[in-house]
Amino acid sequence: MFNPRPQVRYIAIAGQAPCVVIDDVLLDPRAMVAHAVAAQERFAVDPANYYPGPELDLGQEMAFRLDDFFIQHVRRALGAQRTISVAARLALATLPAAALHPLQRLCHRDCADLAPGVGAAAAVVYLFEDARMGGTSFYRSTQGPEHTARLLREAHAGKPRDTDGSAYLTASNAHFEQICTIPARFNRAIFYDGEIFHAAQIEAPALLHPDPERGRLTMNGFFRFRKRSA
Repeated sequence: MFNPRPQVRYIAIAGQAPCVVIDDVLLDPRAMVAHAVAAQERFAVDPANYYPGPELDLGQEMAFRLDDFFIQHVRRALGAQRTISVAARLALATLPAAALHPLQRLCHRDCADLAPGVGAAAAVVYLFEDARMGGTSFYRSTQGPEHTARLLREAHAGKPRDTDGSAYLTASNAHFEQICTIPARFNRAIFYDGEIFHAAQIEAPALLHPDPERGRLTMNGFFRFRKRSA
């Protein structure tokens, strides 16, 4: 399923672990798109994670295959020693900008409730041809941890800030500086430290579509791991 001899690149993110970029990551990416099409009725929105569209869990076997690839080709770059948990799912961004919750207009991190010595990582495999639907951007907070925590709490409660506008975050604003963008490419995977603020770079939300063959379909992975000793 995964390319056994991937070409691995490392894209620097200032002050952070690099983003690991791997093109042609799946041996048969069209099969994954076909799976999404066949299972489209089982996609569902999970309001707990604020993803801007429906998702489909890919099950334990796929999660373990993704983890095997992570172990062989990625984990050292992200400071991981041993995987604690892993999940994999398909996701289809569909929400128009005007329908976004305030939290969906900001960048976010995938690292809630991490115990000491435990890290988080995430993966995205782009499964759409039209690169205009956007890759992924990384950010740093410009206002300090207390301000940022308050901003995120207010957004979670549905209180928008005037400077947040009513669109997907695609550039620096008063709260966050965009420090790196990875363009989308069909069958490209990126792996990154889940403690880095990030957001999908959706600059053309009018292109989003609920059909997995036409829309912004991705395979997303989430890892918890024991950090490697310094």
